[in-house]
Amino acid sequence: MKGIKIMVVEDEKMLLKTIEFRLKKENFTIVTAENGKEAQELLPKELPDLIISDVMMPYVSGLELVKHVKDFDGKDIPVILLTTLRQEQNVIKAFEMGADEFMTKPFSPNELIIRVNRLLRQKGITPHA
Repeated sequence: MKGIKIMVVEDEKMLLKTIEFRLKKENFTIVTAENGKEAQELLPKELPDLIISDVMMPYVSGLELVKHVKDFDGKDIPVILLTTLRQEQNVIKAFEMGADEFMTKPFSPNELIIRVNRLLRQKGITPHA
């Protein structure tokens, strides 16, 4: 649905384009950022319905971005974190900071879509008309 806006934050350009392409195929409006600092600057202007972010990025990490988003005066924006780190402590820290979902790279684009739609429904946003 075109009215649903998703911000994708990923410093790996190929993966950023892949995720963007897959989400556009589902008719989501996409805003992209190549690092956490850029995402923080875009947040008040764009007010996405959901954020998908890498954990390891320059300037501002995905974990710092989660904290920023959860402290942001606005709406409760769900965040899906993506990482190559498989350590349990990273997953626990991500959830403690407010992440709503955590996916390990590489991941299935179809699984990402399922998780996006589930999170949107949990927040009372209907993904598809």
